[in-house]
Amino acid sequence: MPLINSYGNGFDGSMMNGLQSVEQWQEFFGHPSGGTLGLFNAIQNIGALAATPFAPYFADIFGRKYCILFGASLVAIGVALQSASQNFGMFIGARAILGFGMTFAQTASPLLISELSYPTQRSALTSLFNSLWFSGAIVAAWTTFGTFRIPNSFSWRIPSILQGLPAALQLAFVWFMPESPRWLIAKGRDQKALEILAKYHGDGDVNHPLGEPQFEYKEMKETIEVETSVSKSTSWLTLFQTAGNLRRMRIIIAMGFFSQWSGNGLISYYFAVILNGIGITSSFHQTLINGILQIFNFAIAIGASLLTEKLGRRTLFLASTIGMTVFYACITICGGVFANSVTEYDSAHNPVNGNHGAANAYIAMVFLFNAAYAIAYTPLLVSYTVEILPYNIRAKGLAFMNLTVTAALVFNQYVNPVAWDGLNWKYYIVYTCWNLVECVYIYFFAVETKGRTLEECAALFDDKDAADNLRYAGEDAAHAHEEKIDEKASSTDHREHVA
Repeated sequence: MPLINSYGNGFDGSMMNGLQSVEQWQEFFGHPSGGTLGLFNAIQNIGALAATPFAPYFADIFGRKYCILFGASLVAIGVALQSASQNFGMFIGARAILGFGMTFAQTASPLLISELSYPTQRSALTSLFNSLWFSGAIVAAWTTFGTFRIPNSFSWRIPSILQGLPAALQLAFVWFMPESPRWLIAKGRDQKALEILAKYHGDGDVNHPLGEPQFEYKEMKETIEVETSVSKSTSWLTLFQTAGNLRRMRIIIAMGFFSQWSGNGLISYYFAVILNGIGITSSFHQTLINGILQIFNFAIAIGASLLTEKLGRRTLFLASTIGMTVFYACITICGGVFANSVTEYDSAHNPVNGNHGAANAYIAMVFLFNAAYAIAYTPLLVSYTVEILPYNIRAKGLAFMNLTVTAALVFNQYVNPVAWDGLNWKYYIVYTCWNLVECVYIYFFAVETKGRTLEECAALFDDKDAADNLRYAGEDAAHAHEEKIDEKASSTDHREHVA
């Protein structure tokens, strides 16, 4: 259930992109453009920004599970209002509620996944969380492709209704989900935490022969006790109060901005606008290309998610950022060649002729750019953030990362349409240059974390020896537990022999 939260975000971005190609939506809301179009897209993220200060406290106080429940309830309300919108104000208000609710669910879900997952499966599962963004994007893209022909407002109301699917499922099934064992330990409910670890990591046996439940419990317990002894309470300032936390935050903040300022925001939210710029103006072709692109992105992201532990995070980040830089430069060249070849425009200032080879190459480069983005920034944005943060600031650190993402999105959604109107294809040059900066930053500051537990990953940023000591402490606890089991078995055998 926590995995499907990304569906909502992916659905929203793709739906708002697709609706710009739906004539009924355009007519209903008066053909929004420029700042008005920016508000349509940005208001959801403004609502998310408003919720960010509260979501991590809710997750830490009431638990990961109930934070998801609260967020899903608000999303359901927002979807209902958005789908029934009668005017501009109602649509905007509904999207603000949607963004507010999504933040609570988006904050708690990856925390629960990472804190509950079996250690060897944690990386793939947590990476899949953000990769499933494309599952929503696919449904939205193909729904708008199928409904744009409907000659009334249901051409855009039907896609809006489908945005509520994950919230409906979560409201029905959240009651059957386990709570995070780390949260339970932090609240003094150690026995319940051990029972959950035994059920999901030890085939229901607290005394599993491999000692996994005891090993994990001991490591979690010791880490949380150390964190609590150092800091009885945490605030937003805690994120920046130690050298280790500063090292974490310089990566987390950068990744948040890089994930939206690499040129992908222009493609994700204004694809219809830039397709118009290369002469692809029909709703049929725009929605078709968008639908195929989302399936392509989904396949790449899922594959990368399953390979994160094998290839390593740093390798994927470097390959992704370098690839984005190269392919965005190609997009810039193709855009410039096409623009300079156009000699005739229609009444909406869309080109009616031009270099079709450059236009086709442009589409190919967009696909390759998205592939480069999807091998790292899609699967690792959330999972890498979660694993490098210690428990006591994990919720707040993740929320702060989401805050940087949302701030970057709001900036993009206001600036991109205005900048595109003024610069057209030359705007690509800005992102190409910025991507070069990202390459240098990732090279110097990305830290490898593969092959370690959640506690060991977090400890790397404070002291590598501390990470190793955590592993040894957990192994010692597991070995001690095995020795106790052997002693009991030996004692039983001895009594049976005497008898």
